[in-house]
Amino acid sequence: MIRAIGGASLTVLLSAGVFGQSAPPVRAFEVASVKPHEGPAPIIGVSTSGQRLEGEAETVRGLVMWAYNLKNYQISSPEKAYSAVGDTFYDIVAKAEGDGVPTKAEFRQMLQLLLADRFKLKVHAETHEMPVYELVVGKNGPKFKESAPDASPMGRLGVSGRNYQVTMAKATMDDVVNAVANSFLDRPVVDKTGLTGTYEIKLTYTPATRANLASEPDLSDISIFTAVQEQLGLKLEPQKGRVEVLVVDHLEKPSAN
Repeated sequence: MIRAIGGASLTVLLSAGVFGQSAPPVRAFEVASVKPHEGPAPIIGVSTSGQRLEGEAETVRGLVMWAYNLKNYQISSPEKAYSAVGDTFYDIVAKAEGDGVPTKAEFRQMLQLLLADRFKLKVHAETHEMPVYELVVGKNGPKFKESAPDASPMGRLGVSGRNYQVTMAKATMDDVVNAVANSFLDRPVVDKTGLTGTYEIKLTYTPATRANLASEPDLSDISIFTAVQEQLGLKLEPQKGRVEVLVVDHLEKPSAN
């Protein structure tokens, strides 16, 4: 939930269960495979079906976000904590123990345990005063249309040279915020568009990865600010706010399967 204070300032409020000590899950994963993703990433994201959880071409940051039910701006990522895993994408296939289908909350708790076990993930909660970007609608309105009722919610990530190409057939604005923030912006992104439906989104941009920043600019580079405005009809506006975040203290390369 986002509450505006004094017009320009904002505070991001989270449920106590996100950062508090949650009860141990009633179940765990019986078997789990964790390995670096190889080749292109036609599909990205975490999904569940029956007793199975699958993560396809996800970064550790993305896995933490899903496990703790957070948006991108709710995670603080000191570079030193991510030095062991870098920008690696991972595939995860896991099956819950016991009978019956776990709830989404149980799957999240089980993934938290898996990350702690395989990646040695350690986290804690803090509240930060920090610059943010508000994602707002541009003066000429959005440039995308509502999704078809039977559209798939899974997103696709393609890589063309230095650019990422994100395609989502059924994206909420939370999905758009996460896609924009995953461009390695220097501050959190907060949805202020007021758009509540699901939409067909295509976004091509040059992420500000360490590799891209260390090399010479390319003629095909597209700033995320330009991409958001010209391709989506939205705009990123700088603001300041207090944000409650989950701080990643420690990570290691995942242990062997």
